[in-house]
Amino acid sequence: MPFLLPLLLLLTIALAAFLTSGIGAYKIPYASILRLWASPLDPSAAQGVDETARYIVLHVRLARVCLALVVGGALALAGAVYQGVLLNPLADPFTLGVSTGAAFGASLAILLGAGGVHFLSVNALPPAAFAGAVLALYMVYLLGRVDGRIQTTTLVLAGIIVSTFLSAWISLLKSLNEDSISTIVFWIMGSFSGKSWVHVLLVLPYLLVGMGIILSYARELDILTLGDIQAQQLGVNVQRLRFRLLLAASLVTAAAVAVSGVIGFVGLVVPHLVRLGLGPQHRRLLPAVILAGALLVLISDTLARSILPGGEELPVGVVTAILGGPFFCFLLMHRKKYLQL
Repeated sequence: MPFLLPLLLLLTIALAAFLTSGIGAYKIPYASILRLWASPLDPSAAQGVDETARYIVLHVRLARVCLALVVGGALALAGAVYQGVLLNPLADPFTLGVSTGAAFGASLAILLGAGGVHFLSVNALPPAAFAGAVLALYMVYLLGRVDGRIQTTTLVLAGIIVSTFLSAWISLLKSLNEDSISTIVFWIMGSFSGKSWVHVLLVLPYLLVGMGIILSYARELDILTLGDIQAQQLGVNVQRLRFRLLLAASLVTAAAVAVSGVIGFVGLVVPHLVRLGLGPQHRRLLPAVILAGALLVLISDTLARSILPGGEELPVGVVTAILGGPFFCFLLMHRKKYLQL
Protein backbone atom coordinates (compact mmCIF):
# COMPACT_ATOMS: atom_id res chain seq x y z
CA MET A 1 0.00 0.00 0.00
CA PRO A 2 2.78 2.59 0.69
CA PHE A 3 3.92 2.18 -2.93
CA LEU A 4 0.43 2.60 -4.39
CA LEU A 5 0.34 6.41 -4.25
CA PRO A 6 3.83 6.95 -5.79
CA LEU A 7 3.02 4.42 -8.52
CA LEU A 8 -0.28 6.15 -9.23
CA LEU A 9 1.49 9.51 -9.35
CA LEU A 10 4.09 8.17 -11.79
CA LEU A 11 1.43 6.82 -14.13
CA THR A 12 -0.53 10.07 -13.92
CA ILE A 13 2.61 12.11 -14.65
CA ALA A 14 3.39 9.98 -17.71
CA LEU A 15 -0.17 10.36 -19.01
CA ALA A 16 -0.24 14.11 -18.29
CA ALA A 17 3.12 14.63 -20.01
CA PHE A 18 1.90 12.75 -23.10
CA LEU A 19 -1.36 14.71 -23.28
CA THR A 20 0.44 18.01 -22.66
CA SER A 21 2.80 17.37 -25.59
CA GLY A 22 -0.20 17.54 -27.93
CA ILE A 23 -1.51 20.87 -26.64
CA GLY A 24 -0.47 24.02 -28.43
CA ALA A 25 -1.05 26.33 -31.39
CA TYR A 26 0.71 23.86 -33.71
CA LYS A 27 -1.53 20.80 -33.87
CA ILE A 28 0.34 17.49 -33.81
CA PRO A 29 -1.47 14.11 -33.82
CA TYR A 30 -0.91 12.01 -30.73
CA ALA A 31 0.08 9.08 -32.95
CA SER A 32 3.05 11.15 -34.20
CA ILE A 33 3.94 12.17 -30.64
CA LEU A 34 3.97 8.53 -29.56
CA ARG A 35 6.26 7.66 -32.48
CA LEU A 36 8.60 10.53 -31.58
CA TRP A 37 8.72 9.43 -27.95
CA ALA A 38 9.62 5.92 -29.10
CA SER A 39 12.35 7.17 -31.48
CA PRO A 40 15.21 7.09 -28.90
CA LEU A 41 14.62 3.33 -28.55
CA ASP A 42 13.70 2.72 -32.17
CA PRO A 43 14.93 5.42 -34.61
CA SER A 44 12.76 3.99 -37.39
CA ALA A 45 9.60 4.77 -35.39
CA ALA A 46 9.82 8.49 -36.26
CA GLN A 47 10.30 8.02 -39.99
CA GLY A 48 7.88 10.12 -42.01
CA VAL A 49 7.18 12.58 -39.15
CA ASP A 50 7.48 16.22 -40.16
CA GLU A 51 10.74 17.86 -39.01
CA THR A 52 8.86 20.85 -37.63
CA ALA A 53 6.68 18.55 -35.53
CA ARG A 54 9.78 16.65 -34.38
CA TYR A 55 11.46 19.85 -33.21
CA ILE A 56 8.36 21.21 -31.45
CA VAL A 57 7.64 17.94 -29.61
CA LEU A 58 11.18 17.01 -28.58
CA HIS A 59 12.90 20.38 -28.14
CA VAL A 60 10.09 22.73 -27.11
CA ARG A 61 7.17 20.94 -25.49
CA LEU A 62 9.02 17.98 -23.96
CA ALA A 63 11.74 20.27 -22.60
CA ARG A 64 9.08 22.48 -21.04
CA VAL A 65 7.29 19.46 -19.58
CA CYS A 66 10.51 18.17 -18.02
CA LEU A 67 11.39 21.59 -16.61
CA ALA A 68 7.93 21.89 -15.04
CA LEU A 69 8.34 18.44 -13.49
CA VAL A 70 11.82 19.22 -12.12
CA VAL A 71 10.84 22.64 -10.72
CA GLY A 72 7.63 21.31 -9.18
CA GLY A 73 9.45 18.40 -7.55
CA ALA A 74 12.16 20.71 -6.20
CA LEU A 75 9.72 23.22 -4.67
CA ALA A 76 7.56 20.51 -3.09
CA LEU A 77 10.60 18.70 -1.65
CA ALA A 78 11.93 21.92 -0.16
CA GLY A 79 8.53 22.67 1.36
CA ALA A 80 8.37 19.28 3.06
CA VAL A 81 11.84 19.81 4.51
CA TYR A 82 11.07 23.32 5.77
CA GLN A 83 7.91 22.13 7.49
CA GLY A 84 9.78 19.27 9.15
CA VAL A 85 12.88 21.19 10.17
CA LEU A 86 11.23 24.42 11.28
CA LEU A 87 8.32 22.53 12.95
CA ASN A 88 6.03 25.03 11.25
CA PRO A 89 3.07 23.66 9.26
CA LEU A 90 2.82 26.91 7.31
CA ALA A 91 6.46 26.92 6.17
CA ASP A 92 7.22 26.72 2.46
CA PRO A 93 10.27 27.24 0.20
CA PHE A 94 9.92 31.00 0.52
CA THR A 95 9.89 31.20 4.31
CA LEU A 96 13.59 32.04 4.40
CA GLY A 97 13.34 34.77 1.75
CA VAL A 98 15.03 32.65 -0.94
CA SER A 99 12.42 33.44 -3.59
CA THR A 100 12.50 37.16 -2.83
CA GLY A 101 16.29 37.10 -3.11
CA ALA A 102 16.04 35.42 -6.49
CA ALA A 103 13.46 37.98 -7.61
CA PHE A 104 15.75 40.80 -6.48
CA GLY A 105 18.70 39.35 -8.42
CA ALA A 106 16.61 38.96 -11.57
CA SER A 107 15.09 42.44 -11.21
CA LEU A 108 18.53 43.99 -10.83
CA ALA A 109 19.76 42.15 -13.94
CA ILE A 110 16.74 43.36 -15.94
CA LEU A 111 17.26 46.95 -14.76
CA LEU A 112 20.96 46.86 -15.73
CA GLY A 113 20.07 45.53 -19.17
CA ALA A 114 21.54 42.07 -18.63
CA GLY A 115 18.20 40.32 -19.12
CA GLY A 116 18.88 39.87 -22.82
CA VAL A 117 22.52 38.82 -22.45
CA HIS A 118 23.35 35.18 -23.21
CA PHE A 119 26.42 33.15 -22.26
CA LEU A 120 26.86 29.55 -23.46
CA SER A 121 23.22 29.60 -24.66
CA VAL A 122 22.01 30.54 -21.16
CA ASN A 123 20.19 33.76 -20.41
CA ALA A 124 21.80 35.93 -17.76
CA LEU A 125 18.67 35.97 -15.58
CA PRO A 126 19.05 32.48 -14.01
CA PRO A 127 22.62 33.12 -12.72
CA ALA A 128 21.56 36.55 -11.42
CA ALA A 129 18.51 35.09 -9.70
CA PHE A 130 20.54 32.26 -8.19
CA ALA A 131 23.12 34.75 -6.86
CA GLY A 132 20.32 36.80 -5.29
CA ALA A 133 18.82 33.70 -3.68
CA VAL A 134 22.15 32.63 -2.19
CA LEU A 135 22.75 36.19 -0.93
CA ALA A 136 19.34 36.20 0.76
CA LEU A 137 20.05 32.82 2.34
CA TYR A 138 23.37 34.11 3.71
CA MET A 139 21.66 37.19 5.18
CA VAL A 140 19.02 35.01 6.85
CA TYR A 141 21.63 32.76 8.45
CA LEU A 142 23.61 35.79 9.55
CA LEU A 143 20.56 37.30 11.27
CA GLY A 144 19.12 34.01 12.51
CA ARG A 145 22.12 32.81 14.52
CA VAL A 146 21.86 33.39 18.25
CA ASP A 147 25.02 32.69 20.28
CA GLY A 148 26.32 30.61 17.40
CA ARG A 149 23.19 28.43 17.30
CA ILE A 150 20.32 28.34 14.80
CA GLN A 151 16.91 28.72 16.39
CA THR A 152 13.81 27.96 14.32
CA THR A 153 11.86 30.96 15.61
CA THR A 154 14.62 33.49 14.94
CA LEU A 155 15.32 31.90 11.56
CA VAL A 156 11.71 32.38 10.44
CA LEU A 157 11.71 35.97 11.73
CA ALA A 158 15.00 36.61 9.92
CA GLY A 159 13.48 35.23 6.73
CA ILE A 160 10.50 37.57 7.05
CA ILE A 161 12.80 40.54 7.68
CA VAL A 162 15.05 39.77 4.71
CA SER A 163 12.06 39.10 2.45
CA THR A 164 10.41 42.40 3.40
CA PHE A 165 13.68 44.31 2.96
CA LEU A 166 14.36 42.84 -0.50
CA SER A 167 10.72 43.34 -1.55
CA ALA A 168 11.17 47.05 -0.86
CA TRP A 169 14.27 47.07 -3.05
CA ILE A 170 12.37 45.29 -5.84
CA SER A 171 9.69 47.97 -5.68
CA LEU A 172 12.41 50.62 -5.88
CA LEU A 173 13.98 48.94 -8.93
CA LYS A 174 10.58 48.84 -10.66
CA SER A 175 10.02 52.52 -9.97
CA LEU A 176 13.44 53.47 -11.36
CA ASN A 177 12.68 52.02 -14.79
CA GLU A 178 9.03 51.90 -15.81
CA ASP A 179 9.91 50.18 -19.09
CA SER A 180 11.09 47.10 -17.17
CA ILE A 181 8.05 46.81 -14.88
CA SER A 182 6.14 44.34 -17.07
CA THR A 183 9.22 42.13 -17.52
CA ILE A 184 10.01 42.10 -13.80
CA VAL A 185 6.39 41.47 -12.76
CA PHE A 186 5.96 38.61 -15.26
CA TRP A 187 9.21 36.98 -14.10
CA ILE A 188 8.25 37.31 -10.44
CA MET A 189 4.92 35.54 -11.11
CA GLY A 190 6.69 32.58 -12.72
CA SER A 191 6.79 31.22 -16.25
CA PHE A 192 8.35 28.44 -18.34
CA SER A 193 7.94 30.32 -21.60
CA GLY A 194 11.00 30.16 -23.85
CA LYS A 195 12.81 27.62 -21.68
CA SER A 196 14.81 24.74 -23.18
CA TRP A 197 16.78 21.63 -22.26
CA VAL A 198 19.61 23.90 -21.10
CA HIS A 199 17.45 25.13 -18.22
CA VAL A 200 16.47 21.56 -17.32
CA LEU A 201 20.16 20.65 -17.08
CA LEU A 202 20.75 23.72 -14.91
CA VAL A 203 18.22 22.67 -12.26
CA LEU A 204 18.43 18.86 -12.41
CA PRO A 205 21.88 18.49 -10.73
CA TYR A 206 20.77 20.62 -7.79
CA LEU A 207 17.59 18.59 -7.40
CA LEU A 208 19.44 15.27 -7.57
CA VAL A 209 22.14 16.32 -5.10
CA GLY A 210 19.65 17.97 -2.76
CA MET A 211 17.30 15.00 -2.95
CA GLY A 212 20.16 12.61 -2.17
CA ILE A 213 21.22 14.63 0.88
CA ILE A 214 17.68 15.07 2.17
CA LEU A 215 16.65 11.43 1.67
CA SER A 216 19.79 10.26 3.46
CA TYR A 217 18.57 12.15 6.54
CA ALA A 218 14.95 10.93 6.33
CA ARG A 219 15.17 9.01 9.63
CA GLU A 220 16.81 11.95 11.41
CA LEU A 221 14.14 14.26 9.98
CA ASP A 222 11.48 12.07 11.60
CA ILE A 223 13.31 12.35 14.92
CA LEU A 224 13.70 16.12 14.52
CA THR A 225 9.93 16.57 14.36
CA LEU A 226 9.77 15.30 17.97
CA GLY A 227 11.52 18.47 19.15
CA ASP A 228 15.10 19.50 19.86
CA ILE A 229 15.34 17.98 23.34
CA GLN A 230 14.02 14.56 22.33
CA ALA A 231 16.18 14.56 19.20
CA GLN A 232 19.32 15.32 21.20
CA GLN A 233 18.47 12.56 23.67
CA LEU A 234 18.28 10.15 20.71
CA GLY A 235 21.78 11.12 19.60
CA VAL A 236 20.99 13.63 16.84
CA ASN A 237 23.19 16.69 16.45
CA VAL A 238 20.27 19.08 16.01
CA GLN A 239 22.20 22.20 14.96
CA ARG A 240 24.34 20.42 12.37
CA LEU A 241 21.37 18.49 10.97
CA ARG A 242 19.17 21.57 10.77
CA PHE A 243 21.88 23.52 8.96
CA ARG A 244 22.51 20.79 6.38
CA LEU A 245 18.85 20.19 5.64
CA LEU A 246 17.97 23.88 5.38
CA LEU A 247 20.99 24.52 3.17
CA ALA A 248 20.11 21.62 0.85
CA ALA A 249 16.45 22.67 0.62
CA SER A 250 17.34 26.33 0.08
CA LEU A 251 19.81 25.62 -2.72
CA VAL A 252 17.25 23.36 -4.44
CA THR A 253 14.71 26.19 -4.16
CA ALA A 254 17.20 28.76 -5.42
CA ALA A 255 18.00 26.70 -8.51
CA ALA A 256 14.30 26.13 -9.27
CA VAL A 257 13.30 29.77 -8.78
CA ALA A 258 16.27 30.94 -10.86
CA VAL A 259 14.93 29.32 -14.04
CA SER A 260 11.17 29.57 -13.47
CA GLY A 261 10.58 32.70 -11.44
CA VAL A 262 8.50 32.68 -8.27
CA ILE A 263 5.87 29.90 -8.20
CA GLY A 264 4.02 29.90 -4.91
CA PHE A 265 1.82 27.47 -2.96
CA VAL A 266 3.54 24.33 -4.34
CA GLY A 267 5.82 23.85 -1.35
CA LEU A 268 3.04 24.83 1.04
CA VAL A 269 0.12 22.72 -0.21
CA VAL A 270 1.70 19.57 -1.68
CA PRO A 271 3.42 18.25 1.51
CA HIS A 272 0.16 18.56 3.46
CA LEU A 273 -1.83 16.86 0.72
CA VAL A 274 0.58 13.92 0.50
CA ARG A 275 0.93 13.70 4.27
CA LEU A 276 -2.82 13.17 4.53
CA GLY A 277 -2.51 10.09 2.32
CA LEU A 278 0.81 8.58 3.46
CA GLY A 279 1.37 9.83 6.98
CA PRO A 280 4.33 11.75 8.41
CA GLN A 281 7.15 9.21 7.86
CA HIS A 282 9.62 11.05 5.65
CA ARG A 283 11.14 8.01 3.95
CA ARG A 284 7.78 7.42 2.27
CA LEU A 285 6.62 11.03 2.26
CA LEU A 286 9.50 12.75 0.43
CA PRO A 287 9.52 10.70 -2.83
CA ALA A 288 5.73 11.04 -3.10
CA VAL A 289 5.96 14.78 -2.41
CA ILE A 290 8.42 15.19 -5.30
CA LEU A 291 6.08 13.37 -7.68
CA ALA A 292 2.99 15.24 -6.50
CA GLY A 293 4.72 18.62 -6.79
CA ALA A 294 5.92 17.75 -10.28
CA LEU A 295 2.38 16.80 -11.33
CA LEU A 296 0.83 19.96 -9.86
CA VAL A 297 3.24 22.29 -11.68
CA LEU A 298 2.88 20.36 -14.94
CA ILE A 299 -0.92 20.68 -14.80
CA SER A 300 -0.64 24.36 -13.80
CA ASP A 301 1.73 25.13 -16.68
CA THR A 302 -0.55 23.33 -19.14
CA LEU A 303 -3.49 25.45 -17.96
CA ALA A 304 -1.35 28.61 -18.04
CA ARG A 305 -0.45 28.22 -21.71
CA SER A 306 -3.76 26.87 -23.00
CA ILE A 307 -6.55 28.59 -21.08
CA LEU A 308 -6.31 31.94 -22.92
CA PRO A 309 -7.13 32.33 -26.62
CA GLY A 310 -4.63 33.55 -29.20
CA GLY A 311 -1.60 31.77 -27.72
CA GLU A 312 -1.27 34.12 -24.74
CA GLU A 313 0.03 32.69 -21.48
CA LEU A 314 -0.86 33.21 -17.85
CA PRO A 315 1.96 33.24 -15.28
CA VAL A 316 2.29 29.78 -13.72
CA GLY A 317 2.39 31.29 -10.24
CA VAL A 318 -1.08 32.73 -10.76
CA VAL A 319 -2.47 29.30 -11.67
CA THR A 320 -0.83 27.54 -8.70
CA ALA A 321 -2.20 30.22 -6.38
CA ILE A 322 -5.70 29.80 -7.83
CA LEU A 323 -5.49 26.03 -7.45
CA GLY A 324 -3.67 25.91 -4.12
CA GLY A 325 -5.22 28.85 -2.28
CA PRO A 326 -8.79 27.49 -1.92
CA PHE A 327 -7.47 24.04 -0.97
CA PHE A 328 -5.32 25.40 1.82
CA CYS A 329 -8.15 27.63 3.06
CA PHE A 330 -10.33 24.53 3.26
CA LEU A 331 -7.56 22.64 5.06
CA LEU A 332 -7.07 25.53 7.47
CA MET A 333 -10.76 25.73 8.35
CA HIS A 334 -11.48 22.01 8.67
CA ARG A 335 -8.17 20.52 9.81
CA LYS A 336 -6.90 22.95 12.45
CA LYS A 337 -6.02 20.06 14.75
CA TYR A 338 -3.96 18.46 11.98
CA LEU A 339 -2.15 21.75 11.35
CA GLN A 340 -1.59 22.16 15.12
CA LEU A 341 -3.08 25.65 15.05
